[in-house]
Amino acid sequence: MRRANSALCLAAGLTVTGSTHFALPRPFDEIVPRGIPGSPRTWTYLSGAAELACAAALAAPRTRRTGAAATALLLVAVFPANIKMALDHRARNLRSRYAAYARLPMQLPLIGWALRVRRDTGR
Repeated sequence: MRRANSALCLAAGLTVTGSTHFALPRPFDEIVPRGIPGSPRTWTYLSGAAELACAAALAAPRTRRTGAAATALLLVAVFPANIKMALDHRARNLRSRYAAYARLPMQLPLIGWALRVRRDTGR
């Protein structure tokens, strides 16, 4: 995949997930770790806005390198929510558990993808 296409595909994915935080916030509210101060809805909207900001930065060649680094950091920052989701889904049906558990290892290739976009983008 061409470098720009890779960045644009990552941006598209972030646009979809970021938009979903606003269109269907309830599932995201449920995975906000309990120890985080403030309203889960606030964190849902903040993380959705961060995903959209990363997507916009990735889409623009001038900000792509910074956007890729921010994307990698964001994916690390939201990992505790994925852990909470996996723990909360332990007693659910197999399909639900599988979906929750699959999110955990998927973070690593996504982080790697963002870091590859950063590396491949000129300074």
